[in-house]
Amino acid sequence: MDDPSLLQRADLNFVEFNREGARWAAGGIVHEEDGLVFFVPGHRFPVGFTGVMRSDPALPARAMIDRAGVFFGPRGHGYTFCLMAHRDADVAAALEEGGISVFGNSPGMALDAPLPEAALPADVTIQRVTDAAGAAAFAAVSGAAYATYGMPARIVLAHFADHRFFTQPHVAAFVARVDGEAAAAAMVMVTHGVAGVYWVGTTPQARGRGLAEACTRVAGNAGFDMGAKVAALQASVMGEPIYRRMGYREITRYPWYVVMP
Repeated sequence: MDDPSLLQRADLNFVEFNREGARWAAGGIVHEEDGLVFFVPGHRFPVGFTGVMRSDPALPARAMIDRAGVFFGPRGHGYTFCLMAHRDADVAAALEEGGISVFGNSPGMALDAPLPEAALPADVTIQRVTDAAGAAAFAAVSGAAYATYGMPARIVLAHFADHRFFTQPHVAAFVARVDGEAAAAAMVMVTHGVAGVYWVGTTPQARGRGLAEACTRVAGNAGFDMGAKVAALQASVMGEPIYRRMGYREITRYPWYVVMP
């Protein structure tokens, strides 16, 4: 794909990922209207999970900000403006003028082809999530991993409480185990020709063994097997050097602006 097409498709995958998160978290809301997508999972955690994205880049920045206030204000909880640096600079500027500072600025990265399979240590296995037990292991690993960034583990457990999320035909999730103990995880969601890799993480006690890289490799390759033409992700601070080493390249940035209640 040429770069404009890649950016557009990666954006669409990211939007769909946020829609799905709200759809499958109990009590969630997805609302789309006149160029905006609002996503609100049942747990209402404001950073990243709950927010708004612009589906129509031509929508004026002021209109997006004002309408987000109207939508979220009565609900009494915080939310995130999930932006794309290559097309939402006007929104970022308007938010900063209004005193809302950037919370995070993840590099958007892409990989053009599957990676060679890599041998695993003898005590490590990677299994696909296919049932409630696998979903619970995935949620437990992700909760422990993302607690490093200040996310309460209970939020992740609530977010993935419905194991049917992982059985959708465009989703594949994987858990790495060390001597049978769940230690790392990653998932892929394929839409618009893109294998979107999400929720890569390792429990603190299992870090330093390459497990996150192994799960990312398996998840990305599964996405290519499912028909994707390219893999894409939004990297965390800890994940970025791993992805670069694997061959992912930066194509854009995804800044977050969080409005707290």
